[in-house]
Amino acid sequence: MLKVNSVTKNFAAFRLDDISFEIPPGYICGLIGENGSGKTTLIRIICGLYEPTSGSVAIDGDITDEEHVSARQKTGVVLNTDIFDDFLTLEANGRRFGKYYQKYSHEKLLEYISEFGLDPKNKYAENSKGEKLKFALAFALSYDPVLLVLDEPAANFDPEFREKFNRILREFTSSGERTVLLSTHIMSDAEQFSDYLLMLRKGKQVLFGDIETVRSRYRMVSGNINVIKNLKDRVISVEQGELGCRALVRGRENISEFLDQWEPSVEELMCFFSREGK
Repeated sequence: MLKVNSVTKNFAAFRLDDISFEIPPGYICGLIGENGSGKTTLIRIICGLYEPTSGSVAIDGDITDEEHVSARQKTGVVLNTDIFDDFLTLEANGRRFGKYYQKYSHEKLLEYISEFGLDPKNKYAENSKGEKLKFALAFALSYDPVLLVLDEPAANFDPEFREKFNRILREFTSSGERTVLLSTHIMSDAEQFSDYLLMLRKGKQVLFGDIETVRSRYRMVSGNINVIKNLKDRVISVEQGELGCRALVRGRENISEFLDQWEPSVEELMCFFSREGK
């Protein structure tokens, strides 16, 4: 469904470096990483807003470049920036921008607006940040995309809508024909929503795979620092505290019986990979 092949993007002070992954239809992929890791740059490339320096992106078999507008027709986008007209109502924004999408349904947009508790007669600028993101989601769903790309929307949703958001994502992928890429800095969301996990750090791809397989490749351990150091180059990073030491290590085998061990959470993967080399 979504195939990213050796994508690189060069800026003056940043480089997104050789990113490759493939998400099959019917699944949700959580995109995680520290601020500045390249998540938004990657999303903008996937959405066709940036052209990669090298590499390619294919959505449902269509390459996302200037000559393949069909890929954009298939992609629903919720960005963490305002892209609608401040001075038009939500309904008028739908009509204005919906004309660019062949499958746009104004009736479907109004249904989602109602379901999300929005007022179609309110001007876009009169809505809160969370309401604007709800409208962006409603609009993205209104033209029946096969790929939904979401750039950290959930942090601005109230708890009640977050439950609805979870249901919407699962319903969207339930046919087995649609895919979601969800960028988030809320690790519990990545854990809850994701079937696949993609982690970037400083423009490089650190992790990718189905979430259970990714987690099974590593172990969290705690105990004496000297025993942990015996694991040598398997240690990704160590956290030392008043109550002892914790570390993320590669592999499950040959871990000392003097160390407590458990499968890492997504948050632990994120935190300890972020400390690697520090």
